[in-house]
Amino acid sequence: MLSIDQLLERNRRWANGQIEKDPTFFATLAEEHEPQICWIGCSDGRVSPENLIPMPAGTFFVHRNIGNVFAVGDLNCLAVLQYAVEELRVPRIIVCGHYRCGGIRAAMTRQSTKPVDLWTDHIRQLARLHDEELHALPDETQRLQRMTELNVASQVRNICRTAIIQETWKRGQPLAISGFVYDVSDGLLRSVTPDIDSATRWKEWDG
Repeated sequence: MLSIDQLLERNRRWANGQIEKDPTFFATLAEEHEPQICWIGCSDGRVSPENLIPMPAGTFFVHRNIGNVFAVGDLNCLAVLQYAVEELRVPRIIVCGHYRCGGIRAAMTRQSTKPVDLWTDHIRQLARLHDEELHALPDETQRLQRMTELNVASQVRNICRTAIIQETWKRGQPLAISGFVYDVSDGLLRSVTPDIDSATRWKEWDG
């Protein structure tokens, strides 16, 4: 485990490196935050948006939790969404899951009243809805991968059906929502939903 002094030293080296590359880096970063993407992802440390999609600092407004869940009854999720859309006016929302996700595995293999299992119950209930499709797959790896994709699509649906998003589209504010899955074994993102940029497009996709 790194000590506090070691952590601070790493921070100093990083800050000095940024200044060497661009003396205006922190002055620019300190200006008003105008992100272009609201990223809803998993807490897994291997799935950081700025590593997956290299963009300038400040591009992402990030919300992360176990299993990249957007729970429609969770105040934290709703507050992030409202702030991103109404205050920051981001033009794009991305839900990103990843294969080999511990949250997906936990939801599929265990059940208890511990906090992590209560949280992943959102995923567990979704798995029950797709039980026939999942059990038709030949092995656990494929079932977990498919569940990862289904979970991302479900969270995109949850976001699209909120009053926050419906009202945003109604007033004509540009906003597109999409779902990706990241494969930690090859570093590539894969699209699992269409780009949904209106209530009409949402209804066409979701039926």
